[in-house]
Amino acid sequence: MRRPQPDLEAECWAFALAIYARPGVAEACLTLQNEAGVDVMLLLTTTFAAVKHRLLLTPDEVRALDEACRPWRVQIVWPLRTLRTGLKTGPQPAPSEATEPFRSQVKALELAAEKLQNKLLVECLPLRQPEKDTMKPEQLRTVLGDVVSLFAEGRSTAPKTNLASSIDTIVEAAIPAAS
Repeated sequence: MRRPQPDLEAECWAFALAIYARPGVAEACLTLQNEAGVDVMLLLTTTFAAVKHRLLLTPDEVRALDEACRPWRVQIVWPLRTLRTGLKTGPQPAPSEATEPFRSQVKALELAAEKLQNKLLVECLPLRQPEKDTMKPEQLRTVLGDVVSLFAEGRSTAPKTNLASSIDTIVEAAIPAAS
């Protein structure tokens, strides 16, 4: 039986925040985002489905999630991120003490946009009966590799770094979260 939507949304969001806060995970996610164009919210939702619901999404299911949230990501999340990161280097009067409160507000808006993306992803998550009794690291590694491949294949240049270590960092942080 499927959980009521608000409960599932809150559980997925709390999971994403908890995993992202673990040592090395933020850096790993940013590496995957910057090097392969990975949507971190989609990656963390896929991790949530695997770890908390023992649901290994297929490449087609990952693609469907991407298609569902792509317009929101491209039209809302990315522009907010671009604005926030642009305020770190300029134009004048940024960066400065005067513009830092504004940058913080943009960061809060970006986080709110990602929370709305979380809602959209959960609504589209193909929850079904669990496939496994326990999630093994290699299974999660395979699913996250599928997510990274989906985004990397759309890039014009190959990643400059080996992304396997970033995936491993997320797997190592996520598997204990299943308990």
